[in-house]
Amino acid sequence: MTEQVAEKPVIPFDDFIKLDLRVATITSCEPHPNADRLLKIQLDDGTPEGRQVCAGIKAWYEPDTLVGKQVIIVANLEPRKIRGEISQGMILAASDAGAPEDDRRVVVLGIDAPVQPGSSVS
Repeated sequence: MTEQVAEKPVIPFDDFIKLDLRVATITSCEPHPNADRLLKIQLDDGTPEGRQVCAGIKAWYEPDTLVGKQVIIVANLEPRKIRGEISQGMILAASDAGAPEDDRRVVVLGIDAPVQPGSSVS
């Protein structure tokens, strides 16, 4: 039996357009050195320096399977330090709605054809 999924409040369109959603290519990925559930991921986001994010997807992905994958990121989140590593955004992912914790899958959001890193998502 699936659990009820709680809906979040409706937001104005002006709040939604504040999000900077971009395509990024994963260039390297490794287990976070100080956290059991996190991966430390380097991204080509179309900028010269790229960026690093920490993502709680270790239970669902082996690091080497993510390298080369294009994902959708929230590019304008305020950077924060997570267990000693800087995270400069968020990789979007979906999880099974209402699935019990033991049966839940997490799937990173990607695109169905390659585009330039840094491309805007709208």
